[in-house]
Amino acid sequence: MTSKKSDYTVLIISVLIFLLLQLSYFVQIQYPFRLLGTWFHEMGHGLTALLVGGKFHYLEIYANGGGVAYSTVTNKFISISLARAFTAAGGLFGPAIAGSVLIMAARSQKHAAILFRILTGVIILSLIIWIRSYWGIIVLSGFVVLFVIIMFLKNKKVETITVLFLGLQCILSTYLQLNYLFTKQFERNGQVMTSDTQNIAANTFGTYWMWGAIILLVSFFLLWKSFRYYLKHE
Repeated sequence: MTSKKSDYTVLIISVLIFLLLQLSYFVQIQYPFRLLGTWFHEMGHGLTALLVGGKFHYLEIYANGGGVAYSTVTNKFISISLARAFTAAGGLFGPAIAGSVLIMAARSQKHAAILFRILTGVIILSLIIWIRSYWGIIVLSGFVVLFVIIMFLKNKKVETITVLFLGLQCILSTYLQLNYLFTKQFERNGQVMTSDTQNIAANTFGTYWMWGAIILLVSFFLLWKSFRYYLKHE
């Protein structure tokens, strides 16, 4: 276990790097991580569809940073409306949940190493089964190569910092899509689409902005709890 001072130092450096990468000067460095965030989002949709008894067909990631997961839901376990709401919410909560798990895993080099390999394995699995867009295959394959290189370095500290940074990038990506959280509709390829928050509201209750606020608060809560766990010492 590292010292508390060291934990704070690593965490502060990671946060500063994350914030630094949001500057326009680093747009080319930001780009692949933006697409990785899209992967977490779309995988959240697809895997949630599977969890509620539906089917996850495939996902696409586009060069502009957007993406879409194609899935169908059934009433095998719950009502179709509720299944649709859960599937829509899965893409919004997915990055926050995955990010908090990664941050907490970074508290231990052993756990970070295990989760780093699990994450790499899930990306490879998604490349084989679900990713169908040319651009998505290129970018996610690049991350797999990068992660494998980091593993071959056999430096647990580097792996731990990488897991911490990925967790921060993942969970804080929620705050980089505020416009989407509080959007009812958007246009894709000339077609008007309903947002995830509007889909949740349409299949449950309330409004899209109410669900946007709930998701934002829950994401902040998960971020806070994961930070507290990361900095916790016996």
